[in-house]
Amino acid sequence: MRKIKILALIFSVALLLNSCGEYQRTIGKGTMEERYNLAIKKYEAKEYSKAIRLFEIVTPHYRGKPQMERIQFMVAQSNFNEKNYTLSGYYFDRFTKNYPKSSKKEEASFLSAYSYKLSSPAYSLDQTDTNKALLAFQLFINDYPNSDRIEEANKHFKELQFKLEKKAFEIGKTYYRTALTDYRNYNSAIVVFDNLINDFLGTSLKEEALYYRFKAYHDLVIVSSQRKKEERIKDAIAAYEKFKRNFPKSKFMEDTDKLLSEIKDEQKQLAKS
Repeated sequence: MRKIKILALIFSVALLLNSCGEYQRTIGKGTMEERYNLAIKKYEAKEYSKAIRLFEIVTPHYRGKPQMERIQFMVAQSNFNEKNYTLSGYYFDRFTKNYPKSSKKEEASFLSAYSYKLSSPAYSLDQTDTNKALLAFQLFINDYPNSDRIEEANKHFKELQFKLEKKAFEIGKTYYRTALTDYRNYNSAIVVFDNLINDFLGTSLKEEALYYRFKAYHDLVIVSSQRKKEERIKDAIAAYEKFKRNFPKSKFMEDTDKLLSEIKDEQKQLAKS
């Protein structure tokens, strides 16, 4: 039994060495056809990094030829399987543009969007790939409304959009929190929360955004000079009314009522002066 295991190990090592030798020989001295055939062989064997290297070599030779459609799709798929998601998003997108009549266009369109989603970072970081994914999913949804993947595409789209909503919301909160050292940030917070509500209609963050928006108006009243206080009191009361109109049973209602009472006191003091 031990001898059989040793022989099996030797056979496996020999196959591996032969495979490596074949790859190196073909890379260095093989014909374009041999390299192309080996690229497909490596792709089918799930050795995607080697397949990518070989496809890179043969691409100039096959550009404009029938094989190129297959090459482009396999390059995109290989990068996807290697988790090079930004690259696979780019290559799948190129495939859809270069081969608009391909039977694989729908799949490539979806995988382009999904690749960008997988490369999309946490909401606190740069959202370039998130925006690319959103655009790609929107195009897919528009182009393939009856696709078997449409439900999944809509799900991914909503998750990506929430990421942008969350980023905007956290920016607004950061402005609000830092306004203690620079009161101009209250206005910046208000602008961000307004944009969030207007840009993402139906956002699940609307209640909290309106709450912080009102708090920013309230705090701005407190730090305002007498000359600016009257107008800002009006704005703060309007912000309160907007919040209450949208969320009359909000968990923040007790706190907003208390803050409104403080604004009313400021209004009374202003009237006496």
